[in-house]
Amino acid sequence: MGLPRNWGSTQKSDFKKKSASLHHPRTELQTHTLHTVHITNCSMDVPKDQLSTLLDHGLYSSAQMLGCFAVSSTSINPETSPHLKAESLVLYGDSLFREKEYRRAIVRLYTSLSLPLCCVKFKIATCHSALGENRAALAEMEGIPSKSRNLEMNLMMAKLYRNSRHTRAAIGCFKECLRNCPYIIEAIVALAELGVSAKDIISLFPQASSGVFGPVMSSLLAMQRYVEAQCCIASNDYKGGLELFSELLQRFPNNIHILLEMAKVKAVIGKNDEAILDFETVRSIDPYVVTYMDEYAMLLKLKSDHSKLNKLVHDLLNIDPTKPEVFVALSVLWEKKDERGALSYAEKSIRIDERHVAGYIMKGAQELRPDLRSYQGLVRSYLALSKIKEALYAAREAMKAMPQSAKALKLVGDVHASNTSGREKAKKFYESALRLEPGFLGAALALAELHVMEGRNGDAVSLLERYLKDWADDSLHVKLAQVFAATNMLQDALSHYQAALRINPRMKLQKRARAFGETNEGVDPDAPRMRKTKRMRLMTPMEIRKRLSYYDEMFNAFIYCINVV
Repeated sequence: MGLPRNWGSTQKSDFKKKSASLHHPRTELQTHTLHTVHITNCSMDVPKDQLSTLLDHGLYSSAQMLGCFAVSSTSINPETSPHLKAESLVLYGDSLFREKEYRRAIVRLYTSLSLPLCCVKFKIATCHSALGENRAALAEMEGIPSKSRNLEMNLMMAKLYRNSRHTRAAIGCFKECLRNCPYIIEAIVALAELGVSAKDIISLFPQASSGVFGPVMSSLLAMQRYVEAQCCIASNDYKGGLELFSELLQRFPNNIHILLEMAKVKAVIGKNDEAILDFETVRSIDPYVVTYMDEYAMLLKLKSDHSKLNKLVHDLLNIDPTKPEVFVALSVLWEKKDERGALSYAEKSIRIDERHVAGYIMKGAQELRPDLRSYQGLVRSYLALSKIKEALYAAREAMKAMPQSAKALKLVGDVHASNTSGREKAKKFYESALRLEPGFLGAALALAELHVMEGRNGDAVSLLERYLKDWADDSLHVKLAQVFAATNMLQDALSHYQAALRINPRMKLQKRARAFGETNEGVDPDAPRMRKTKRMRLMTPMEIRKRLSYYDEMFNAFIYCINVV
């Protein structure tokens, strides 16, 4: 390859420069000094005000890069005051925090603790909290004097205490938040869930109807109604809570938060159709809502509305795939297809938010505040594994946590009913649940099942027929159809099966059932006329049973009723 042509001249010029520097040492020293002065002066072009401006405007990436210059310039300048160095480190740490680089932010913020700044400790605690290190975060927050804590600090301390199960300290901090501002909704909800009465919460409100931060509700009276509603829900008075929420909804129509709260409560008490309607209303108002959409996914799965469920999960993934609700919805979608995958999604939702109840419901565990569906999930899991003792223990824990809940009583009855020797005990719990809540359809269906098991079909029919006027529920008609089919009253059974299909047209065998109805009972007058072909021959009962042998017992009975009638 050879040397470049100018190699000799380059070497000569370098030699001359080195020789000059040896004969004039002061020239090199002066040059180095001039460069140093120039760099030091350049650091003055990066004042902390410019860094603060970038942070204020949300330009966190630029602030992070500029922070490197600011920290470097203050570190090499011996005349920089410790206070200015600390401020530069705080601003740089804040830029790292905004970019979610929490570990790096903690290191920089700790370096700046030469100044006793409460805001620095708060930012360090926030970083620890974001990393799931609640104990370290709480230690930092407790280092801030109580008189120096602002509203944001008190709210964070309350959440940390609650996550650490320091209930009394959490209640104290939440109350302090409401004393300063009565419109902190999450503090109201937390106090209600922690068992504080509505009267105690309302007593924290100021007498005036406006606060420092401006009213969020139209008046303090509306806020008091909201407190009462949340306390009713927390004490399992779902009927009272729904009435109060309905009153608020009339005053604040199309309120997404109220609609979501009502939908969630309706899902808990089994008013699934009304809950689905509320969720659909919310999505029509704001299609990008993620809150409680995992609850909506569970309802769609119960209704076997797979097309809507698929669309919902697709929409949630496009909105924000990092939310715990999205992973729970994925768990619901994959529950029957891939149980391991569904469990993995549920666990991911819990890792994102360890207090996300729906994740525990899908996982079938109870580790949060008393929530009926979490207990139900746990009991179902134990019963599926034939662990009767564990299931009974979990059901009794639910009854202790919610002594006035008819659904908790039914849960104990369900465990007893799983064993032949426990049917009499199950009957007593079901009857107690119906005395506590006469309109509880779930307990009525369970008690009717016991009647059928013990040959009291007449008692089962008379019990279920009481609910026909108030409940348009497919499961009620299916249960009646099963009882009538067992007593050979096939015309009545067929009538109730058809009623169930009208209520829930997405039930299994929907299309086949309608086809059998047309085949065996004549052509539907509303159906479009079709030209008869050889393929439309009547199927024999044997062919029907053979083709549909893999379907469940209910629809086998349905086909049987059609063929006989």
